[in-house]
Amino acid sequence: MMLSSGSIAVNGDPVSREKEKNGALIDVGNGTLKPRVEKKKLVKNVISEELEVLWDDGYGTDSVKDYLDAAKEIIKPDGGPPRWFCPVDCGCPLKGSPTLLFLPGIDGLGLGLILHHKPLGKAFEVRCLHIPVYDRTPFEGLVKFVEETVRREHASSPEKPIYLVGDSFGGCLALAVAARNPTIDLILILSNPATSFGRSQLQPLFPILKAIPDELHGAVPYLLSYVMGDPIKMAMVNIENRLPPRIKLEQLSNNLPALLPRLSVMSDIIPKDTLLWKLKLLKSASAYANSRLHAVKAEVLVLASGKDNMLPSEDEAKRLNNSLQNCIVRNFKDNGHTLLLEEGISLLTIIKGTCKYRRSRKLDSVADFLPPSRQEFKYAFDQVVGLLRVASSSVMLSTLEDGKIVKGLAGVPNEGPVLLVGYHMLLGFELYSLVEEFLREKNIMVHGIAHPEIFLGRLENSSNEFGMTDWLKVMGAVPVAARNLFKLLSTKSHVLLYPGGAREALHYKGEEYKLFWPEQQEFVRMAARFGATIVPFGAVGEDDIADLVLDYKDLMSIPVINDYVRELARDTVNIRDETRGEVANQALFFPGLLPKVPGRFYYLFGKPIQTKGREVSLKDKENANELYLHIKSQVERCLDYLLKKREEDPYRNIIDRTAYRAVYGDEVPTFKLD
Repeated sequence: MMLSSGSIAVNGDPVSREKEKNGALIDVGNGTLKPRVEKKKLVKNVISEELEVLWDDGYGTDSVKDYLDAAKEIIKPDGGPPRWFCPVDCGCPLKGSPTLLFLPGIDGLGLGLILHHKPLGKAFEVRCLHIPVYDRTPFEGLVKFVEETVRREHASSPEKPIYLVGDSFGGCLALAVAARNPTIDLILILSNPATSFGRSQLQPLFPILKAIPDELHGAVPYLLSYVMGDPIKMAMVNIENRLPPRIKLEQLSNNLPALLPRLSVMSDIIPKDTLLWKLKLLKSASAYANSRLHAVKAEVLVLASGKDNMLPSEDEAKRLNNSLQNCIVRNFKDNGHTLLLEEGISLLTIIKGTCKYRRSRKLDSVADFLPPSRQEFKYAFDQVVGLLRVASSSVMLSTLEDGKIVKGLAGVPNEGPVLLVGYHMLLGFELYSLVEEFLREKNIMVHGIAHPEIFLGRLENSSNEFGMTDWLKVMGAVPVAARNLFKLLSTKSHVLLYPGGAREALHYKGEEYKLFWPEQQEFVRMAARFGATIVPFGAVGEDDIADLVLDYKDLMSIPVINDYVRELARDTVNIRDETRGEVANQALFFPGLLPKVPGRFYYLFGKPIQTKGREVSLKDKENANELYLHIKSQVERCLDYLLKKREEDPYRNIIDRTAYRAVYGDEVPTFKLD
């Protein structure tokens, strides 16, 4: 928590004197507050260059109750101007982290990121703007105040981007600052921006607010709180999704009664005079920002709620996407106006999944990567691919140095660099279980070398929801490029490579488990350069979950659909211009599938192949080609082994596995190993 534990001071006056003695925050001038940290702790805690895999990001430990409790303290009038504060919950960021400035909504408190302070605090220097309840600074005055801070930050670190996170009203503020500073490297994240205020669903009610007697005004902010956000989703914030429905309902029934009485503080946050002032401020802010959209050069990410009862946020997101020069949108169909205070995904996760996190002028997919947290791991593999995971019930096998096949991943080296080279199932179905098992069993992040279209946004669905392609990026996927493979191997990473690429993942009918590898063997020489261990592997099971009924040839014979496929192919990035044969420049399309009663996925990682000490010999093209063909033959051998042995698995069918789990538990056995 923040204010409820006395961890923030306002205008230099500590909320808790005891906390000030302990050095929670200090005023560094111009109304800016920063943490006071002892020198010894500074050296130990701040100078950190990377996060561990499955780190605890703290998301879900704070809730709207903490926001409302904190609000009671921070709204106490002090007559001071707008000012910045640094939430203590954010802690110490990684070395070289960029600055993130939070610009609040109509409440002006600056507490709107309270659910996200802990995860954001690891990746950013977080500062939040606080506008006192009775402050009457006009919109242009607020723009200049934020602008001065942005320019100071840019002057001190010109190579780093500056993030402006604008919530509702704060979105107008962020756009205004960006329009006035086109040469500064800004990244804007706008949550339900109030640029659509003129089209608000509540416009007919605003004139009535002026006529409401003062003694009845106490109910207005209370009612607005229901309009702006979903109390149920607010109360669900710290309830784990994986819990049984009965326990989730019990926790919700405990959270709601504790939350609802606290909403009475809304009348103190937005008294009548302040509410009327804020409505005028919103009107001028919206007009100012909209008149300058053409001047915004910054990267923009718009987060839009589907159940926003205050603003037409989804329509506004479409408008901004068309009006701004560099804008992408993510929709959250089940959230209300107060998106950042409701149950959902951490803001840091959204930033990572949309490739908006960087620490310099240009995104470096390897150097700027932040490993998934424990909370992201749970959400991704329980909520996003949970159904496929349960249905496929993957069997993981690996081969020890002596050639013995064992269950699990013991045969895959823990120390990198390691290059996993294998067969790409239809639509890459095998990816999710593979990455999950390396994280779960070995606590190792596997970076998949992925098609660049995943990162260009053209494969996103029309709903623009935070979806599968975003989660692939959160879970370590990087664009296919020699420089990225070079960087990953040089940092001793575990890298997942599919030489057959899209040609295997989008194969035709009758081509299951057939390899389509190019003639070039460049990955062999790259692996040898860093002494990487190459682990060939096979994965089978695609034909156990779906039948391929419409492949590329079929789709191209259907009118209208073939035009769509051709158009998609025209816009697709070619990644193998120099390659000949079937693997060259595979057209991207979505095949027609007929689901089946799920069978099972099987993986076999072959005997590790050492390249250390062979760099000189593998520079010779003939030697490299010999090793390349050996790796390919080992992948085929793994596939043949699995296709044969799965016929002996008594629990290959999901019905048999479900019955076994009902009687014995989760761990379902498989065929006997040789």
